[in-house]
Amino acid sequence: MISSPAEVKNGSGDGGRWLDAHYDPVAGLYTFSSCVDLADLSGDGESRLVVGDLGTGSSGMKLKVYRGTALMSESTLLDLPAGLVAFFMDLHEPRIPAVAVASGPCIYVYKNLRPYFKFTLPGLEINTLEQDVWQQVREGQIDPMCLKEMLESIRKKDAVPLSIRSLRFLSLEADSMDDFVQLHKQQPIRRQTVITCIGTLKKSTTDEDGVSCLVIGTENSDIFVLDPEAFTILSKMCLPAAPTLMDVTGQFDVEFRITVACRNGNIYILRRESNKPKYCIELSSHPVGLVRIGKNVVVGCTDESLQGFTQKGKKLWKINLPAPVTTMAAMDLPTRGFQGVLVGLANCEVHLYRDKNLLSTIKTPDTVTSICFGRYGREDGTLIMTTKGGGLMVKILKRMAVFDDRESAPGPPLAQSVRLNVPKKTKLYVDQTLRERENSLAMHRAFQMDLSRMRLAAARAYVKALESSLTPVSSSLSEPLKMNAVVQGLGPSFKLTLNVQNTAACRPVMNLTISFLYDENLYRMRNPFMRIPLLVPGLIYPVETFVECTSDKGISDIIKVFVLHEGKSSPLLTAHINMPISEGVAFS
Repeated sequence: MISSPAEVKNGSGDGGRWLDAHYDPVAGLYTFSSCVDLADLSGDGESRLVVGDLGTGSSGMKLKVYRGTALMSESTLLDLPAGLVAFFMDLHEPRIPAVAVASGPCIYVYKNLRPYFKFTLPGLEINTLEQDVWQQVREGQIDPMCLKEMLESIRKKDAVPLSIRSLRFLSLEADSMDDFVQLHKQQPIRRQTVITCIGTLKKSTTDEDGVSCLVIGTENSDIFVLDPEAFTILSKMCLPAAPTLMDVTGQFDVEFRITVACRNGNIYILRRESNKPKYCIELSSHPVGLVRIGKNVVVGCTDESLQGFTQKGKKLWKINLPAPVTTMAAMDLPTRGFQGVLVGLANCEVHLYRDKNLLSTIKTPDTVTSICFGRYGREDGTLIMTTKGGGLMVKILKRMAVFDDRESAPGPPLAQSVRLNVPKKTKLYVDQTLRERENSLAMHRAFQMDLSRMRLAAARAYVKALESSLTPVSSSLSEPLKMNAVVQGLGPSFKLTLNVQNTAACRPVMNLTISFLYDENLYRMRNPFMRIPLLVPGLIYPVETFVECTSDKGISDIIKVFVLHEGKSSPLLTAHINMPISEGVAFS
């Protein structure tokens, strides 16, 4: 149990869900979330806090272990730690995890808090021209100035990059080159990459104390999966850019997914059957935090936003944050079935999100640089944070704390999650079900017959509507038009009104004409050919003309209407108008 002489009080701004267990503003811890982990290193059921301390950046790098609020042990690191994980590397009893620290091109493995093994990344391909140049320097054939010119020429033209030694030599001033050459010319040339991120992958089981493989990302844009016992490379995968953040899930022998955020601003998802990314998520700004929650990926970006994606790269949601993101970590409480994302912000706040809903806000005295949530000591829900000034904070989640989505942004009503009160099956329902099973073939044939009759009736009604021109509609997708006709009068003069409408969404129609086809022995029209003005979408334009009946036989006929483009003979729309019988005869 974590204890502190300070008074335990409720956290502010979070509804009193957290207890302030410990705060040491001068702990001297300078680290990131990738270099913090919780593990039971003694096998006594109490988890310890393992921290890879960055020190001053150039010195003072240490591996520190805390028990409760006291520093338990510390070991010196040779280089800046890029990541730290605790993992089970074998099946030996007692079940005590090892600690792997990624530092430079090496992984240092500690067991029982003592150095156990050192793994070094395999060397990279060396430029043959660079080797020849340094060989000439070793034999005294060229001087340092000539060496500089040749190395610069190789760097510009050759595809294989130079080694660290050559790059350092090119960055020196002229007076320091000779000493550098004398110091290094006898040493062989090596080109080595460095580790940028590290994670763990279960070997074959999902047990909490199951054997895990190490997964490392390198500056050379490679992902390696290492065997936990022999530390050999089990799998190698390539990325388009150098990885910076990584999240791993699954089992190596069954199926796994490695979600990687790269320096080019994209997120790639690797699977077991391929050595190249399966899916790619393109972001509008660079990622600074990556957490996988279930089957979704939550990403914090430099544009002060938090975004959610599926494991196949489909964007689910995006929310804007009040300040830039400094760090992120997952909050997993299996005993309560709760999963969320803890986001540290530059405005001295830590937000807890479930999907896009803000559940809790924790105010801190300084900007948080690392977050770790899990079992610490004997408390399952412990939140550990380090600050920019080197402080250490420990908060404990209350056992009665409840996170409610209703406190966040408005969403779907809670009534949607209430189950419907479906009544029990009645005897009539059961009898009908049995009848349908016994007579399924006959019922299906009857249904198909009724469906065919309904389709035939609909087709006949459509043909009748077309023949009577009740609602003529253009069949052209490029010029969607609709027209209806109204005949007014008793004769022999009739007023014919055509209502033309453009049914397009946003595009006007222009350069249209109307032409009439009729029996000249029966009718005479004042304007048998008319131009239509520009048709604005949605508006109805009335086009009027007059028809005179010239026959005294008391008969009527059909007048055909054609809507055409100017200069074209193919009509866009055709309508038939049934003229009424005239009550008289027009006089010429």
